[in-house]
Amino acid sequence: MKNNFIPVFMGNDINVYSMARAFHQEYNVNSMVFCKSISGPCKNSKILELDAHPKMDTKEIFLNKINTFAKNNSDKKIILIGCGDSYVEVISRNLNDLRENIIAPYMNFSKIEPLTDKKTFYEMCQEYGIDYPSTFIYEKETSTDIDPGFAAPYIIKPADSVDYWRFPFEGQDKVFLVNTKNELKSILNKIFKSGYSKSIVVQEFIPGDDSNMRVLTSYSDRNAKVKLMALGHVLLEEHTPKGIGNHAVILNEYNKELYDKYNLLLEKLDYKGFSNFDIKYDERDGKYKAFEINPRQGRSNFYVTNSGYNLAKIIVDEYMFNKTNEDTILVSNQKLWMVIPKQVAFKYIADEKCKNEMRKLISKGEYVNPLFYDKDKSLKRTLSLIKSQLSHYAKYKKYMGGK
Repeated sequence: MKNNFIPVFMGNDINVYSMARAFHQEYNVNSMVFCKSISGPCKNSKILELDAHPKMDTKEIFLNKINTFAKNNSDKKIILIGCGDSYVEVISRNLNDLRENIIAPYMNFSKIEPLTDKKTFYEMCQEYGIDYPSTFIYEKETSTDIDPGFAAPYIIKPADSVDYWRFPFEGQDKVFLVNTKNELKSILNKIFKSGYSKSIVVQEFIPGDDSNMRVLTSYSDRNAKVKLMALGHVLLEEHTPKGIGNHAVILNEYNKELYDKYNLLLEKLDYKGFSNFDIKYDERDGKYKAFEINPRQGRSNFYVTNSGYNLAKIIVDEYMFNKTNEDTILVSNQKLWMVIPKQVAFKYIADEKCKNEMRKLISKGEYVNPLFYDKDKSLKRTLSLIKSQLSHYAKYKKYMGGK
């Protein structure tokens, strides 16, 4: 089996390494990675081969790289997976130009684009009964003096995150949290002056710490039937300006009502492939409110593989063997996933009940940091990972108020 296909990933982050590890664990196969630069989790790995180009997510470079690789390996299937928004976009925009031995489990971009634009995503949530925070959409021509209709603090984020990062500016963050209308107006002006011209989403801030967050990962087959859903209870996120919202610690969680709601949404949308939802529990009304959908597996995807449902296998089963499970798997196994040191996790997670669950799982060995893989060890990689892990002590101290 391992000689019949080659996994190929676009990107260079934890998402890439987690998927490559999933393939290696299941099939003992190494992966090819195309990225903009060589850094971070994929560096010094024995299970990856890396090819970097600063414009890897542009049509010309992407097609040249992937089609040349597929041609040079014409006796194998190439399983192509994007691990970032811009990579998913370039793949889905160019499906018809890929060589015939490339498997790309994505819808055409014309179907993905309305989902990745937060403005239209919230319209779909409204239509299909998915709760989301109170929201006001600012357009470039909208006066920034207009009242969004709800009280501060406000969350500010671009409706189109891929386009947003194409226009860098001083103080550019992934998401902004502001406490006054004057701050709101200032950030809106700064974003639009950068050259970004699409919608900006302003939302009410849902109170509660990181432990109110949830992540839902799903897989829908070629017939748009949901085949796997795994819910993660986020206990802690990163808090650096450009990493805010990235998951740091996750406990698997089971919620049938939530599973059913999002299953219905995905099938109504005729969705195909991996999807990933960011959701927050609102203690004020007891509702789980959606922030966004990513048309791919998220960077924390190994929480699913670690729970016993390998994400590599679900792709290979369908596209190599034409086999999918008959019913939808609703993951219920409780495991622990973390990408920071245990000491940092226990120091900054506030919920004592969750910390007790973590202790139980750690004592039973039912936890994972996906970056530390027994079959991918070397002195260089180990030292690099240790250095990266140690940096979290200073980062959390700096960005979580010196706790």
